[in-house]
Amino acid sequence: MAKAISIALIVGGVLLLYFGGQAFNSVSSDVSRVFTGSPTNKAIMLIVGGVVATLAGITGMALSGRKR
Repeated sequence: MAKAISIALIVGGVLLLYFGGQAFNSVSSDVSRVFTGSPTNKAIMLIVGGVVATLAGITGMALSGRKR
């Protein structure tokens, strides 16, 4: 069961990273960078969420493989 959750976290994290990259390169993010110097909050949150979910999934896979 733990492996299934870990795999789902990895897949979800990769999807969030993909959509975060798309949002980061969008027109609205470009406009935001012109006026504020940083991309939109949506792009940042998608990328951060993707990194956290992917790392949690990888950690879960590493810990579920250990024998008790």
